[in-house]
Amino acid sequence: MNTPTENIDLWEILKKVPDPEIPAINLVELGVIRVVERLENDKLKITITPTYTGCPAKKLFEELILEELAKHGYNDVEIISKLNPAWTTDWLSNETREKLLKDGISPPTIGDRVIICPQCKSTNTKLLSQFGSTPCQSLYSCNDCQEPFNYFKCH
Repeated sequence: MNTPTENIDLWEILKKVPDPEIPAINLVELGVIRVVERLENDKLKITITPTYTGCPAKKLFEELILEELAKHGYNDVEIISKLNPAWTTDWLSNETREKLLKDGISPPTIGDRVIICPQCKSTNTKLLSQFGSTPCQSLYSCNDCQEPFNYFKCH
């Protein structure tokens, strides 16, 4: 049985939890994990904000968080889902946006105005479908290199 490690930063542990839909980034980078509290008797309280109110990955977010924390001896964990303030792509850092682009997903832009092709970096792109591989993405195509790609919707 693992016992909690006091000298390990909980945020560093949680950075090991990948987004199940976009494994190139983790739930901390995505902005889903909002607050981490260490309570009495090694109990933890984690506050998450899903990317959508009805995010289909929310349950999986919770399971992955619990699994990673258990590896480090934290077995008494309460996860609270908080919808206010609503998650926003504004919470993504420039570094996270770059990771998305390198993974083949065009990162969100203000007002969804300039959509960058992750393959050739052209902005000569067109919307194919409002719905991509996940609810938070749309399907686009590049008019220059002709490659389809997902765009992470701004919200």
